[in-house]
Amino acid sequence: MCFQEGQAKNTYGTGCFLLRNTGAKPVMSDHGLLTTVAYKLGRDKPACYALEGSVAIAGAVVRWLKDNLGIIQTSTELEKLAASVGTSYGCYFVPAFSGLYAPYWEPSARGIICGLTQFTNKSHLAFAALEAVCFQTREILDAMNQDSGIPLTQLQVDGGMTSNRLLMQLQADILCIPVVKPSMPETTALGAAMAAGAAEGVSVWSLRPEDLSEVTSEKFEPQINPEGKGHVTHCYLISILAVPIYLQ
Repeated sequence: MCFQEGQAKNTYGTGCFLLRNTGAKPVMSDHGLLTTVAYKLGRDKPACYALEGSVAIAGAVVRWLKDNLGIIQTSTELEKLAASVGTSYGCYFVPAFSGLYAPYWEPSARGIICGLTQFTNKSHLAFAALEAVCFQTREILDAMNQDSGIPLTQLQVDGGMTSNRLLMQLQADILCIPVVKPSMPETTALGAAMAAGAAEGVSVWSLRPEDLSEVTSEKFEPQINPEGKGHVTHCYLISILAVPIYLQ
């Protein structure tokens, strides 16, 4: 739960939706993000705002690999396939199937897979697909850090894709900060219910930070040298520059 200013959460579903609590003052982004209302915990309470960035294709890339390419039969196979190689072998995947969202906002962009060699196989593509979700999240988080001027120290996560432990570890490695996954993956829905209840004076849940900290969770710590991961992230950003733009 991100009821404190400066906290951030990313929801991994069909797409990704990352919000960072900016408190009672709305922050206008200079780096391609949206300013939105996060919540209001009562009729007479002040509204709290957030910076938001979204990724069009996250879990949808798993479905694409399954339905369009047929390299997996079920979504759960992707983690095993990617873990079997543990690297993309220099392959980078930008799944801009419906354009690029934050921070680019380029609806005419199209997807690209680059860095292929004769040794690239479906396992490397699976790993590159997971990395793509993490890299896109990294771009949004970098924009949030620039807008706020305060680097995020950990990222809270939820959504169906968080059951993929390899994805969560990759995300921690690429962000170079811990990723915290709650035991209950649908905290977005839970938070909406808590906020709605609080607005009407229903005190089923305590919103005190000391109580919220008792929610059970699993923390994924970065396990890679930040300098090494910085090089890989740079290579991904270069692949973004190669994304074709189709004008109508």
